[in-house]
Amino acid sequence: MPMPTIKLDRGIHAMHLFYRVDRVRWAQLAAGESAKSLTKLEALCTANAATSHPNLKTYTNVGGKADLVFFFLAAELGQISQMHRDIEVCFPAGILQPVYSYLSVTELSEYMSTEADTKKTLEEEKLEPGTEAYDKRAKEINDRLKHYEQYRLYPELPDWEVMAFYPMSKRRSGADNWYTLDFDARKKLMGGHARVGRKYSGRISQLITGSTGLDDWEWGVTLMAHQVDALKDIVYEMRFDEVSARYGEFGPFYVNMRLSPKDLWAHLHL
Repeated sequence: MPMPTIKLDRGIHAMHLFYRVDRVRWAQLAAGESAKSLTKLEALCTANAATSHPNLKTYTNVGGKADLVFFFLAAELGQISQMHRDIEVCFPAGILQPVYSYLSVTELSEYMSTEADTKKTLEEEKLEPGTEAYDKRAKEINDRLKHYEQYRLYPELPDWEVMAFYPMSKRRSGADNWYTLDFDARKKLMGGHARVGRKYSGRISQLITGSTGLDDWEWGVTLMAHQVDALKDIVYEMRFDEVSARYGEFGPFYVNMRLSPKDLWAHLHL
């Protein structure tokens, strides 16, 4: 029976997978099995190397929480599930030990700027409707929003050296319950939160994916960087923002280095 076609109305699926390698079983493999596994994984990555999706990237975890890390994007739920299983069958049975997995989807923030927000910005900048300056500025804002929407729904992530991942939720505890705040209060808070993030443009490329009802947390945060100090700086500064300080709950952090399958084999001595 073929896999069912299950797509989103807009956006795509994302999965993060973390594995350890059973070193005892690996050492017992027959000659040539390691090379076969590498060839299979390289072929799978080559077959899923689209700019946006389907896309499969390989990493190694730094710190020992896992050995092999996979991050992939696909339009259909069946594709994401099949890619997961195709990764596993690249390796002999029993070699991969699951450590952590996370399923989420790309989405637009409900707090994104609206047409009314654009008009308010133009008014604050004292631009007169119908003027060339007004129309030019309005186009700049709208083009930026369209680009942002495209990135959030169909991301083309940079292939940078470091990828960090962590899940998070909004707190629901007594007076610190994000979901009892009215929309305008939440939007104002998120606006300040976003301004902190924009300060790290060029140092951090961030993708927030939604997972409410899909996994154990509400969002997955993927941060691409060239250096780990950028990761440390943005997370630390965000801690002082009220959205994080008062309403944020965070899961485990995984910091990973981007390596091709061949370089993974060399790094892990497989």
